[in-house]
Amino acid sequence: MNTLRKAVQDYLDLKRSLGFKLKEAGKVLPDFVAFMERHRASYVTQALALAWARQPSNVQPAQWARRLGFVRDFARHRSATDLRTEIPAPGLLPFQPKRA
Repeated sequence: MNTLRKAVQDYLDLKRSLGFKLKEAGKVLPDFVAFMERHRASYVTQALALAWARQPSNVQPAQWARRLGFVRDFARHRSATDLRTEIPAPGLLPFQPKRA
């Protein structure tokens, strides 16, 4: 098993054991790992995380920011065990929702 794939599964298992539901993150993080595998990347980089988050070009920027947020949280966790991991900067996909 790919170490990045195992790391995502361990991360999701840990968060769920702490009481988090992770419905959306549980779906999109394995998709992120598949993207990373297609690019033959063994660790998270800011450039690849940004490229993955912006993939569905027909959605609102809020969805991009949300997807990048899931990767940012995982990368923060992963950086403790893999020093090559880059944590995407908070301002990469800024989005401020507008209330009606």
